[in-house]
Amino acid sequence: MSLKDKVSEITKIEKEKIPSSPQIIGHVLLAKFTASTKNEKTKIAKAWMQLLPKITTVGEIKGVEGELRQPKVTKLLGNGFKTMHKEHGISYLLDASKIMFSKGNHFERQRLLNQVKSGETVVDMFAGVGYFSLGIAKHAKHVIAIEKNPLSFKYIVENVILNKIKNITLINNDCRSIELEGIADRILLGYFPHTEQFLQYAKKFAKKGAVIHYHNIYKKDELWNKAEEQLSGMKILNKVIIKSYAPGIVHVCVDAKIM
Repeated sequence: MSLKDKVSEITKIEKEKIPSSPQIIGHVLLAKFTASTKNEKTKIAKAWMQLLPKITTVGEIKGVEGELRQPKVTKLLGNGFKTMHKEHGISYLLDASKIMFSKGNHFERQRLLNQVKSGETVVDMFAGVGYFSLGIAKHAKHVIAIEKNPLSFKYIVENVILNKIKNITLINNDCRSIELEGIADRILLGYFPHTEQFLQYAKKFAKKGAVIHYHNIYKKDELWNKAEEQLSGMKILNKVIIKSYAPGIVHVCVDAKIM
């Protein structure tokens, strides 16, 4: 019996009103509701907490806002959103009501780790709380993690200490304002939509032959022509659909080499 079936059985609420894929970040569960009343949401939250003992807070996520991609979250039940999430041997402290942490990128984080080489310098242009940077630092020679959001930066500082990482430089600034040139063997360009606006800055950071991991979102009928057009002049190494972003729209990553 699926989690949705169990919740429906406990609450007597139709399965269509119960979110299919709640996101679990440490002790926090976040879900998007479409057709449930406030009373039904509370009943569903109680059922999740009953069925998943480690969950102590349940929130409703209603979208993401602004340049800093801050989630809109309302608490349904529980005692708070500050949590610790563990993945691939890395511990992440964050406030899940104020900072995005996409579990849908789980396999992409692992895919990237398998490509990083021990002698590389890696620049993460949108480091967040260290989603990619912390794991990469265990494989690369040096990581430069850039993050504009002061709250996310606060957490990446804590997470570097928590995970005992030494070979990382943290910069609290807009990546477009950083004066670094020709230093990177590998660059993470993990911001979307309109990632193409930042590509010129990624190229500035890059050595010749560097690999850029270029994240963006596209309509399915645009694949892969639009991404290849944006990366014109670079050698496409790999193209990956990471997850569905919205109906008919997908989040992808294109690995491209500067020639």
